[in-house]
Amino acid sequence: IESEPELELLSSVASRTGQRAKVSIRVNPNVDAKTHQKITTGTAENKFGVSHERASQVYARAAALPALDVIGVDMHIGSQITELEPFEQAYKLMARLTKDLQAQGHTIHHLDLGGGLGVPYRGTNDVPPHPDEYAAMVKRTLGHLGLKYMLEPGRMIVGNAGILVSRVIYVKEGDVKHFIIQDAAMNDLIRPTLYDAWHDIIPVAESADGIMMEADVVGPVCESGDYLAKARRLPKVAQGDLLAVMTAGGYGAVQSGTYNTRPLVPEVLVNGARWALVRPRQSYDELIGLDRLAAWQEKD
Repeated sequence: IESEPELELLSSVASRTGQRAKVSIRVNPNVDAKTHQKITTGTAENKFGVSHERASQVYARAAALPALDVIGVDMHIGSQITELEPFEQAYKLMARLTKDLQAQGHTIHHLDLGGGLGVPYRGTNDVPPHPDEYAAMVKRTLGHLGLKYMLEPGRMIVGNAGILVSRVIYVKEGDVKHFIIQDAAMNDLIRPTLYDAWHDIIPVAESADGIMMEADVVGPVCESGDYLAKARRLPKVAQGDLLAVMTAGGYGAVQSGTYNTRPLVPEVLVNGARWALVRPRQSYDELIGLDRLAAWQEKD
């Protein structure tokens, strides 16, 4: 549960259906995760959770409502966090809150720490803490509580497992910069334009001459926000070459869309020398087939 109205609604639904609902309440610790502003979720300015200062009052209300059993404390301060300090600051607050709630008579079975541990998007130049370091910090700050601990590793598991492969349509020489126009667009991977995110981009087959070039790597969608990289230095490429956009496994395909009537790209699962098509390429017929005429249009 992440808000008081939601708490009231769940109590009403559970009472009406003759059930008891086990609930945890998301607490906002007001800690800056030091990540991109669009993926920070644990400050007072964010929409998520109940404030740390009001948490005891909200838990008391939950305990008083019918058909609810409070069993845990939840939190989540953001995504793609590349240092341990924000986690540790938030976890220390949660530890003190949990002890206070237990002293007030609440039975707390688990603490959900959320997710957020980042992955390296810039190779060796952008390396977040190792999961072992994170685990040691969790044990140091929360281990004494003796609870069940839950976390959401998400991006840390799949981020570096995903690659978006595109083909160069042509290379355009502008008056002030070069453009590599390729067939992957912002609708396929929106992270660069949405989060100012960096993804390494490398030719699938590098040329032997070692010539480098600097260019914006862009797609064919009709707006200037359609780019995968700006002023990127990479080996020289030509029409028809394949590019690998790295670390596209987290918040890649799941955020893709069909803007500009561009069908969703296929997904291929690779395991060593084995591969399988796990999401076929969407056809234009399938895309257009989602739309319907209104009954009054069909009569005209």
